[in-house]
Amino acid sequence: MSNETDLIKLYSQRILALAADIPFAERLDAPMASVKKRAPLCGSTVTVDLDVADGVITRFGQDVKACALGQASASIMAANIIGRSVAEVENGRNQLRNMLKEGGPKPEAPFEGYEVLVPAREYGNRHASIMLAFEATLEAMGQANAAACA
Repeated sequence: MSNETDLIKLYSQRILALAADIPFAERLDAPMASVKKRAPLCGSTVTVDLDVADGVITRFGQDVKACALGQASASIMAANIIGRSVAEVENGRNQLRNMLKEGGPKPEAPFEGYEVLVPAREYGNRHASIMLAFEATLEAMGQANAAACA
């Protein structure tokens, strides 16, 4: 397969549709926590704002400045993020990382939509952008849970 054909396959219509319709794509007013993460290789950034109550996400907002793969990833995660605990988000992140880096299975519910990014396994330089939304969300959850306990 040619390099151009590989890229066309990678940027499928489904990925582009997800990138064009990112849930919670606005920053929150007065969030409990706000975290910005950057992928050094490509410069993609994701900023996450959130609130937690009883250990789960109750409000979520994000600003995504990333390639279509990073945007699609942020879209899939955000569509399933309200009501999630740290353990659930960590599990989703770990399963996504395993899918990308180790050829593991797609993440389980509630993050099963990541199946669309299976072709990205072959593009290690895109993995950091794909992981940004999870990484920013987990760090923000840690900050919000610490603030809630203080």
